[in-house]
This record gives sequence, C-alpha cells and structure tokens, in this order.
Amino acid sequence: MKRLATAIFLAAMVPSGSAWGQCVMCFRTAAAQNAARSHLLNIGIVLLGLPPFAILAGFLGLAWRRNQEFTAPPDDAQ
Repeated sequence: MKRLATAIFLAAMVPSGSAWGQCVMCFRTAAAQNAARSHLLNIGIVLLGLPPFAILAGFLGLAWRRNQEFTAPPDDAQ
C-alpha cells in the first residue's frame, strides 16, 4: 500500500508539458493557469483521491483476511 501511494504521489510530481487534469473542467482550469499552479492542482487532485482508495484497500484487506480465517482448516480435526 505504501508503494502504491508513493507511486501515485511521484507520478503527480512529474512535470509535464501540458496540463493533465483529471476531468474536462479540471483540465480547462489547469490549462488556463501557469505551469506552477496547474502542477499544484494536479497534486491536489491526487491527494483528494488517496483517501477513497485507502478506504477501499482497507475493506479489501479486511475481506481477504476474514476469508482466510473461514477457509482455514479447523484446529480440532480428530
């Protein structure tokens, strides 16, 4: 999980020649601004997207762990 968050954050830090906003409205807003402000907008978009993905990863991890508990053979097999 830490690697994924780091990769997404570093991908947002990569300078690009054009604005690469996530939606049309964000793209037009970033294109109308200078490079530094569009870069900050892209970082903000990525940072706002991290909590939902972290919550989803937590739910998936919990479901996987619970599934492993129920599929494990019982210890009292006689």
